[in-house]
Amino acid sequence: MSHRPSRRESICEAALDLAAEGGNHAVTHQAIDRHLGLAKGSTSYYFRTRDALVTAAVRRLAERSRAAFSDVYVAEGNPSADAAAELTADQLHRLLTDRRRDVLARYALAVDAAADEELRVALGSCLFSVELATGLMSALGATDPRTAAHDFISLLEGLLFDLTYGSRSVTVAGADHLAARLRTTVRLWLGALVEV
Repeated sequence: MSHRPSRRESICEAALDLAAEGGNHAVTHQAIDRHLGLAKGSTSYYFRTRDALVTAAVRRLAERSRAAFSDVYVAEGNPSADAAAELTADQLHRLLTDRRRDVLARYALAVDAAADEELRVALGSCLFSVELATGLMSALGATDPRTAAHDFISLLEGLLFDLTYGSRSVTVAGADHLAARLRTTVRLWLGALVEV
């Protein structure tokens, strides 16, 4: 049986759609009402302020990210660096293709998160998990797994941004080439971070 989204979930999804398409200023109560074909004032009934709306959308983004990762992640006792690189590269590839809307929405909503500590933390952790990365680094034998995890996520964040908006966003050829290049890059980083 498929899950029918609640009105709140639909509103959050619409907020993410609008942020991805038009930036953070496109996310308004009225725009969501229009986007979903709702009566004027419907969105504000569920989320009184824009801050509440944006916070709910970011939480929805984090839930979607956890669910997307859980759908493909199979825990291994001691994963190899090659297996970890493949899983990570595949996740990056999904973010750049199937989940591009989520990535664009996250970057657009970063403006709102700049002055809100709770929202900044939620947005900062909605695509990558420090806890899972720490476990991975520990399993791979890093001497300081927590620091290695933060470094790894910083590298992934930079690569994701570059492939979305940076120089690589206009020069990368073909999905197959991109997937292979991501695996190679991530494998090199893992080796350097855990000194494998």
